[in-house]
Amino acid sequence: MEIKYKPELPETKQPIIIIGAGGIVADAHLPAYKIAGFDVFGIVNRTKERAQKLADAFGIPNVFDSVAEAVASAPDNAVYDLTIMPEQYVETLKQLPDGSAVLIQKPMGDDFAQAKEILELCRFKNFKAAINFQLRFAPFVSAARFLIEQGLIGELYDMEVRVTIETPWEIFPHVMIHPRLEIQYHSIHYVDLIRSFLGNPKSVLAKTLKHPAKALSSSRSTILMDYGDTMHAVINTNHDHDFGANHQESYLKWEGTKGAIVAKIGLLMDYPHGVPDVFEYCIVKEGETPEWQTVKLEGSWFPEAFIGTMANLMRYNEGSTTTLNTSVEDVIQTMAVVESAYQSSDIGGVRVMSYA
Repeated sequence: MEIKYKPELPETKQPIIIIGAGGIVADAHLPAYKIAGFDVFGIVNRTKERAQKLADAFGIPNVFDSVAEAVASAPDNAVYDLTIMPEQYVETLKQLPDGSAVLIQKPMGDDFAQAKEILELCRFKNFKAAINFQLRFAPFVSAARFLIEQGLIGELYDMEVRVTIETPWEIFPHVMIHPRLEIQYHSIHYVDLIRSFLGNPKSVLAKTLKHPAKALSSSRSTILMDYGDTMHAVINTNHDHDFGANHQESYLKWEGTKGAIVAKIGLLMDYPHGVPDVFEYCIVKEGETPEWQTVKLEGSWFPEAFIGTMANLMRYNEGSTTTLNTSVEDVIQTMAVVESAYQSSDIGGVRVMSYA
């Protein structure tokens, strides 16, 4: 069986202007755009030397001194790729031409209030704006979506994310100090992913926790998204499993009435080096013993999934699709779920009744 999982590419050339030159640009954005054959017109960063270094490495023809200079030099059909920190989004978006196509790095702000401000600004300036929740386009996710949409595993009733790893937060110095570290900057990917399959939950139960010996705001979370009395959707993350690789885990699982899918997220194991992804599925046939099939997929979350978010924005911008998957209008709902998760964590559960 042929599983379709590669993203559809735009029909037209749309030059990209990258705003920001952090590690994610070098590790994911630029390698992905090179694979896809996208044209990167220019790059700008507050520290110009960092932008110049990436321009030299990836053959980017223009390095700008400011966002204003980049906008003034931009071709009419330029697409803007914001890879800066959330507190810089509003100031930067205000400088972009009305009606622009814009891809904004996740998360959509540092909290729900900022997310709403970004949404209103994007509406006011009539942007074609998407948030870079690229996990939706990882090969193993797209393959799972194909099997599910074909009805091959029947009615989906269980979706689970489990991450038990050692995460080197120190390689993200601007992120590791965040007061809302784990959910806002990591589990948010899984919240968004589950929403992309199941829609918006009715409610959320969550707890996010610190490690007693680490100076981090949070590093472990459990999030239960309520979709009624048959659908089970849960996220369990533990970034503190510092005990070697033997019992580390990193997977997504979908279970349906006719089969199941399990995808190993290799990127998160031994990060940032990673290990190979593994994609497996099982379709139950009456009277037969269930057998699992392993499918070798090309590419991974980094960098190939970053092709998907940009390609979808470009196709929406040119009119070859009417669906902008990670639009600000959609992702505001992801931010609402995240905010609810933090409220749930703060409030706590139902107190256990005492009995004497």
